[in-house]
Amino acid sequence: MRSRVWGGTAVVVLGGLLAAGCGSGVKDASDGGSGQAASGGYPVSVTDCTGAETTFSEAPKKIVTSNASSLELLLRLGAGDKVIGTGFPPGKGALPGALDAQAQKVSVLGKGVIPKEKLLGSGADLYIDTFAAMGGMGGGGMGDAPTEEEFKAAGIKHIYLKSTACAAQRKGPVTDLSAVEADITSLGAVTGTSARAKELVAGMKEKADAVRKAVGGTPEGKRPSYFFFDYEAGTKQPTVICNRQVANAVITLAGARNVFADCDGDRKQVGWEDVIAKNPDWIQLGIRNRGSAAANKKAFDEAQQWLESNPATKGLKAVKEGHFLRIGSERTTIAGVENADTVEAIAKTLYPGKVG
Repeated sequence: MRSRVWGGTAVVVLGGLLAAGCGSGVKDASDGGSGQAASGGYPVSVTDCTGAETTFSEAPKKIVTSNASSLELLLRLGAGDKVIGTGFPPGKGALPGALDAQAQKVSVLGKGVIPKEKLLGSGADLYIDTFAAMGGMGGGGMGDAPTEEEFKAAGIKHIYLKSTACAAQRKGPVTDLSAVEADITSLGAVTGTSARAKELVAGMKEKADAVRKAVGGTPEGKRPSYFFFDYEAGTKQPTVICNRQVANAVITLAGARNVFADCDGDRKQVGWEDVIAKNPDWIQLGIRNRGSAAANKKAFDEAQQWLESNPATKGLKAVKEGHFLRIGSERTTIAGVENADTVEAIAKTLYPGKVG
């Protein structure tokens, strides 16, 4: 957290979406977490990765989300009834319990990136973007993104999940979940659900702190090395987790060493010879939720069998020792409440008897 003085009034700027108040009366939504945003907590402001501000004088009424991660956060905050559409929708059964039923009712505006014309014509007053802010969806094969002028002309405010959208522009490694927690706090402020946001963040902190207390003191050299095998990204050339990706924080908090933590950025492609050189102690099988236990098991089995049968990987220490973790990709690599659950799950496997 850092403070600025505007108009003679000191305010707090969060590291997540929220920029917050100034001397003109814009509220600091991080202050107190009372959940009163809907009845006096406005206006609030949020920033993008470059610091550009968007101010809300009231809660948005029609929200479109870029993908399942921002949709899930809104559902968990209790603001799901305001979501009128999404891109990259979660598969049936991908979200837990009642959240899944709610998610399946949301209109799918794009199975991938929402087409520009459909997004601008959606009638939304807010678009929550999980993709890279630098270049928006127009970079990295993410489609033809509307310009900020086009969003404004359509009456759509455009904000980012900074924990993911700004990851590649961070100046240092991501080693904790503070950016995810700040995004949740910020979305709570914007949607008038600050009380629920406070509960979610407190739950995440409780789990992560318990793991830190149990294994956080383990010397770096004694921490098991860890490789996230992104099976979904293809096996010809592995795509690895670098130190700006939220999964690096999850792995670090769990008391492990991400074998590609020396890579500055969020993800990159390497060769299998690079993975062999790292020779990890443990491998997480990166599988997206298929919607049922049976389908998930089949996918995990396939990923494990590939590692066990491929000449390039079958000699890896983790493979020979059967050190595999079957933990879903989404809860590891996408910012959300379940990041803390994954920290706990990894730590329980790597440090049996010490956690939980």
